[in-house]
Amino acid sequence: MNRAIPGQPAGTTRPSNPSEDVRAVDLELAQRCRHGDATAFEELYRAHAGRLYNLVFRMVGSAQEAEDLLQEVFLNAYRKLGSFRGDSSLGTWLYRLAVNQCLDVLRGRHSKMARVTDSLDDEGAAEPATVVPVVPTAVSRLDLDRAIAKLPQGCRAAFILHDVEGFEHNEVAKLLGVSEGTSKSQVHKARMKLRMMLGGTGQ
Repeated sequence: MNRAIPGQPAGTTRPSNPSEDVRAVDLELAQRCRHGDATAFEELYRAHAGRLYNLVFRMVGSAQEAEDLLQEVFLNAYRKLGSFRGDSSLGTWLYRLAVNQCLDVLRGRHSKMARVTDSLDDEGAAEPATVVPVVPTAVSRLDLDRAIAKLPQGCRAAFILHDVEGFEHNEVAKLLGVSEGTSKSQVHKARMKLRMMLGGTGQ
């Protein structure tokens, strides 16, 4: 029910809070999913599958594996919807589930992330003072995705989380279980490899 604003003429209503509206919609959608509403879960899938697929594909580097993993992400989400309390948006909650699931896959392939980064244990490495654009503007999205898929897994994970998804190095380090210096080194090496591949000097 709309509430009148004190000191305003009768009939004047208080503006709704957009964040509260989104939270209410997310909570309602999550509740419908928990109650077995197939239409609600389909709505959830349609709204978020595209972005999550892009993340998963870049992380694992294989279209087939990304499709399988995406299905696992949503199955996992379905099982865990009971824990969703609306502290963040459903999109953010799903995104975190997908990141964690991707990292589990990468960790499962190799016991230590450092071993899949061409022995990148340069703890004191720092980012270049001036960040040069990673790829020429003429390079297509498909070419970039293919090049990212060729990166060593540790480099790829750090690069995607930092340069693509926007995490800070300290956040990347916590997610990957490495030091902040190693995160910087991984991202720097990924950028160098991408420039070589997309510049035509290496494939």
